[in-house]
Amino acid sequence: AKTADLARRHGVSEATIYNWKSKYGGLEVSDARRLKELESENAKLKRLLADAMLDQAALKDLLAKKF
Repeated sequence: AKTADLARRHGVSEATIYNWKSKYGGLEVSDARRLKELESENAKLKRLLADAMLDQAALKDLLAKKF
């Protein structure tokens, strides 16, 4: 299938197809699954870190107001 046909079928641009191919082209299915799991875990950890940093900033503000 041509790239344009694939892009149209999946509702994405041709550039996206080329990006996916460069990112996932050489991977086995199990490797792609593991990569997806790691990306998901990384996103979760980033959210947890952001929440912790917000909590820390709020506590610093609270302490600054008390003294």
